[in-house]
Amino acid sequence: MGLLLLFLFSTDTAKAQDRVFDLGFEFQAYPTGLIPGLRLEGGFGEQHAVHLRLGYNWLRHQGFGVHEDERGDGFGFTLGYKYYFKPGFERWFLGIKNDIWWNEVDWMDNIGQSDEISGTTNITVVQPTLEGGIALPVGENWFFSPTIAFGYEINVVTEGEPTGEGAIVLLGFTFGRRW
Repeated sequence: MGLLLLFLFSTDTAKAQDRVFDLGFEFQAYPTGLIPGLRLEGGFGEQHAVHLRLGYNWLRHQGFGVHEDERGDGFGFTLGYKYYFKPGFERWFLGIKNDIWWNEVDWMDNIGQSDEISGTTNITVVQPTLEGGIALPVGENWFFSPTIAFGYEINVVTEGEPTGEGAIVLLGFTFGRRW
C-alpha cells in the first residue's frame, strides 16, 4: 500500500507533464448488488494509470445464490490498472482490476414453511475483472466515465454456510476531478 501511494504521489518533475491524478465518486451496479466508492487514480507515461477504490458492497443475491434468499453487505477495496488508447488519459480505455470484499451475508431457506432455516455467513471475496470505458471531459477539470466490467466472484474464505459466487457483469460510472 505504501509503495502504491509513493508511486501515485511521486514528484519526479521530469515526467510531471505525463501524469494526472483523479479523485472521484464511483458507482457500479450488478444484477444482485450495488457498489458505491471513492476512487483515486494516478496516471503515468502518457496512457497508463493505476487506481485504488475504497467502497461498500450491498448485495441481494435473492435466489441466484446457494440459498433461497441471500442478503448482505461489506466494505472492501479495489486495485487496478488502465490503458488509455489516446495519449493524455482521454477517451477509450481497457483495464484489469481486482476487488477484495469482506461481506456478511444473511441467508434463508424454506421461506414461509415450518422448517424455515436461516443463518449468517462471513465471506472474503476476491473479484478479478476486465473493465472497459470512456473518459469524457465535463468542463475544464472534471470528467465523467461510464464503464462495463466482466469477471468472476470467488469466495476465498467462508465462515458459515456457503453462499453464492460466480460470473459477474458490472455497469458503472465515475464522476470526478482531474489534476
